[in-house]
Amino acid sequence: MVSIKTKWMYGPGGAVYAAKEAAYTMFVLLFYTQVLGLSGTLTGIVISISLLFDAVSDPLVGAWSDRLRSNLGRRRPFMIASLLPTGLGFIGLFAPPEALGDSQYALAAWLLFWSLWVRIAVTFFAIPHLAQSTDITQDYHERSKVIGARMAVMFFVSVMLPAVALTTIFAEKNGVDGRFLSERYFYYGLMSCVLVWVTGTITCCLKAPTPAVPAQSHSMFKAFVKTFSNRNFRFLLGYDIFATVSYGVIVSLNMLAWIYFWEFSAFEISLILAGPSLVAIGAVMATLNFWVHRYEKPKILRFALGLMILNGVWLYPPRLLGFWPGNGDPLILWINLLFMFVFMYFFLLRAIMSQSIAADIADEHDYHTGHRQEGSFFAALNFSTKMASVMGPAYGGVVLDIIGLNRDMPPGSVPEAALNGLAGWYMAGAGVPLVVAFLLTFGMLLTRSEVTRMQVVVAGRATSGNQSEL
Repeated sequence: MVSIKTKWMYGPGGAVYAAKEAAYTMFVLLFYTQVLGLSGTLTGIVISISLLFDAVSDPLVGAWSDRLRSNLGRRRPFMIASLLPTGLGFIGLFAPPEALGDSQYALAAWLLFWSLWVRIAVTFFAIPHLAQSTDITQDYHERSKVIGARMAVMFFVSVMLPAVALTTIFAEKNGVDGRFLSERYFYYGLMSCVLVWVTGTITCCLKAPTPAVPAQSHSMFKAFVKTFSNRNFRFLLGYDIFATVSYGVIVSLNMLAWIYFWEFSAFEISLILAGPSLVAIGAVMATLNFWVHRYEKPKILRFALGLMILNGVWLYPPRLLGFWPGNGDPLILWINLLFMFVFMYFFLLRAIMSQSIAADIADEHDYHTGHRQEGSFFAALNFSTKMASVMGPAYGGVVLDIIGLNRDMPPGSVPEAALNGLAGWYMAGAGVPLVVAFLLTFGMLLTRSEVTRMQVVVAGRATSGNQSEL
């Protein structure tokens, strides 16, 4: 049984990744396009380029942390070294010099540089932190609870950080909407920096057990490639890519839809972000035992995705057909609150199951190959998750140019055709990937009984190996 102290020292590390997610899904697209005037398509291209570097850094860091031997363990040296540059990266991302505003390409270059800085720095923390969950416990049920602690903090921070910023840093003052004042964004970067340093330090103080791991007989690259020989992992990765791309589209276009389509104030948006999400996080943690003890993890995934798909068909279509009242009616706020609660509950539940299944697959891989490669598995899965923070803003940037929404159109003055286009592209970009993700979950066949059986064999093999060394 993992102690509460261990779970809540491990959990705050999720805030490091969440700060990056909040920045890219909530504010980077809005800041660089609607405030600084950078082309939406160019913004999307720049953010997409940064994903290519993740494709290299993620597996390298994952495999490296699997192999590292140090007095601090396999994972902690990477996490400690990453904290200072990660925090500074948020400040640079949201503080471009005013002189760059005269050149689209200079501004794009600044965004590219600091995007690479932030994403690589976060990789050095997030990948080892994810893999550390398998060092903490090997228990089938407990690993879901440990990962759940991380995911609860991650989702809490990903909504509360922008919610707090909207009611403080970006609050309207003297009739001026703070969301469109470039100087306010420096303080958001500073807030993210401090958050990362504090929460990351707490997690770095956790000394997780370091299991005995046999020396690897092949290169880091071969070790990473070998993870794809696992059938269950291929389906898990495919499903997660489509599910997180849908998430990225939703959260990226949510901010634009809330501002322009629904015409919510900064305070109302903060309510939609914080209220339903906090309730959903508490509800998931309260019901997690119910789910993991009664159902196989792939079945939980299918149920969660199915409810997310159904949740996506009742908000925008009725509005486009004229069934919902006009903006400003209290009902509009309440239906968005309900939508957000259902979305956050089932997305958090499916995210916890995804990472718990990845840990189970690491056991299966060890059973078949004799190699512990948790870092490599989590690196691949984390890369798919990163696609959410890249593809969402990239897709949103192209959509802005297609529908013709620009910074010269304040809320309330956007043509109806542009608003309808925003809603249509929102539904297409969010719905289609979710359906594909749902179908791919049927390819995951690993069961609870199989994992337990393989863990017994792996544990026995490790015990006999230790005795032979003596």
